[in-house]
Amino acid sequence: MPPDYEESVRPLSPEQVKLIRIWIDQGAKWPADVDAKSKATSDHWSFQPVIRHDPPPVQNSDWARNPIDRFVLARLEQEGIQPPPEADRHTLIKRLYYDLLGLPPTLEEVDRFVGDQSPSAYEKLMDEILNSPHFGERWGRHWLDKARYADSDGYEKDRPRPNAWRYRDWVIEAINKDMAFDRFTIEQIAGDLLPNSSPIERLATAFNRQTLTNTEGGVDQEEFRVLAIKDRINTLGTVWLGLTVGCADCHSHKYDPITQREYYQLFAFFNNADEINTELPNSDKPVRVIGQRTSNPRKSHVLRRGDFLQPAAEVEPAALELLHPLSARNREGAPDRLDLAEWLVDPANPLTPRVVVNHIWTHLFGWGLVTTVSDFGVRGAPPTHPRLLDWLATELIERGWSRKSMIKLIVSSATYRQSSRHRPDLANTDSLNNLLARQNRFRVDAEIVRDLYLAASGLLTQKIGGPSVYPPMPADVAELSYANNFKWTTSKGDNRYRRGMYTFFKRTSPHPNLIAFDCPDANTTNVQRWASNTPIQALTTLNNEVFVEAAQAMARRVLTAAAVSTDADRITYAFRLCVARAPSEADRNRFVRLLLKARAWYGERPEPARELVGRYQPDGVTPVEAAAWVATARILLNMDEFITRE
Repeated sequence: MPPDYEESVRPLSPEQVKLIRIWIDQGAKWPADVDAKSKATSDHWSFQPVIRHDPPPVQNSDWARNPIDRFVLARLEQEGIQPPPEADRHTLIKRLYYDLLGLPPTLEEVDRFVGDQSPSAYEKLMDEILNSPHFGERWGRHWLDKARYADSDGYEKDRPRPNAWRYRDWVIEAINKDMAFDRFTIEQIAGDLLPNSSPIERLATAFNRQTLTNTEGGVDQEEFRVLAIKDRINTLGTVWLGLTVGCADCHSHKYDPITQREYYQLFAFFNNADEINTELPNSDKPVRVIGQRTSNPRKSHVLRRGDFLQPAAEVEPAALELLHPLSARNREGAPDRLDLAEWLVDPANPLTPRVVVNHIWTHLFGWGLVTTVSDFGVRGAPPTHPRLLDWLATELIERGWSRKSMIKLIVSSATYRQSSRHRPDLANTDSLNNLLARQNRFRVDAEIVRDLYLAASGLLTQKIGGPSVYPPMPADVAELSYANNFKWTTSKGDNRYRRGMYTFFKRTSPHPNLIAFDCPDANTTNVQRWASNTPIQALTTLNNEVFVEAAQAMARRVLTAAAVSTDADRITYAFRLCVARAPSEADRNRFVRLLLKARAWYGERPEPARELVGRYQPDGVTPVEAAAWVATARILLNMDEFITRE
């Protein structure tokens, strides 16, 4: 096994280099009694059975709203730390809407929640949000990152996939219906192998079709078929097991107890899964999904150094030996993908429930209980709250693998409802907030940035599902298609203002607004997004056509609102549209001064005023007045608080 990190970062000494040279000259023989699966790695915490721990006793029991809080508070009390106060109601409703729907609450929804002083107000709000059809969009987008969903093939040709969106819509519907995660898993990995499988169950296997496809002339199709299978294995290992299984492609894993032979035993599950067409109700075109090859099944082999041209020992389908045994439904034959899918969500599996609840926690806190979200292996970080992680894992299984139930449990906790204000007293001792002594602030995902702008301006089309759309894109970017086989034609009407998750995603030239805000490239699975902070983001939201149009529409919305007439009232109205709360007096006065300066500037420049307002000129308002409000709206929409989940 490789040395510990402290040793591995040091260069080899001359004596060590000499010793390795001698070993190579002698034939580089490996001792026969050395086992890649050492006891040290097999005893790793994540490979052990999940244990349901009782919530620990705490001193400040009144603070705890559910068992989650007792696990968190016990750790805080152990460190002598007091939890912060609960976030105010404006922050709470904005947090819930951003986290669960990816949309801002309306002013009416804010007023209703803030004004409801009943003890059940928060629970009623949670239920309303969880029952919203937009919940499936927000949490479906999380899953599509894991599924590496895109609307094109990738590689040099990168041809469009005209019906890829049907899998995306299946995900949204399944999440809205709260399909149990075990069933959600089985249908996507092996829906075609279910008894009397329906077209919709077969559609779910398009999860396996999200791999890249090389349609360039002259390529070796077998090479890219093998690469696609490896991508499916690596995705499965990351998404369900939280392991870097792909490291065992060319050789046995250097850290985790996974041999190269086991890697190709997993490979064997997918080696006879071929791409086929399936007909769907209300569809005039078939959809590409996965079906089991029954005639002339392929044999699977270990591939030397991962090279498809160097097959070695033949292997049969089998699961990882470090986990629980896999039992085949057909005792006389080899196990298949359905057996593999059921093995993944077997309650005896110690990894899948831990990984799933850690994903949910990460989406709700921005940071996982296991911070290395994609790696639960030996080189990954240990859980910050191991007993809480296991308690949540067992709770997931007891609640029938219900995603909505687990989300409601977590967002109802006092831990989730904490203020996210910075704590100077913990800046040196817990700067990363591993102790959960506050909530976290983080910028929303790329698609949500645009959604928020469209919602605040009143432009957003809230239609759910359907073919992907083409919002405005700079012409020079739209022409970057490598193979010259694609034209970006901006959508008209309501489709121009659809949510960001419906934007056509071309792998070789994604929409630049998505890339600016750290959208993953869909070439590989992604279980956690990271938020950068760059000047290009501010320049994009200030100057890009999409965001300028949102400012124009917002100015018209404010100027035509019936209930407001003075500058101060309009500033308050616009401010609330952006961040759910009213501005402080100082903030309101600052924006009024900005508005007055804009009026004066455009009063001397009527032609630039008309250009800035564009087609959003309200009736009965001068172009100068409208331009002043567009300029003010651009600043309001560019407040950090607007695109930050607090």
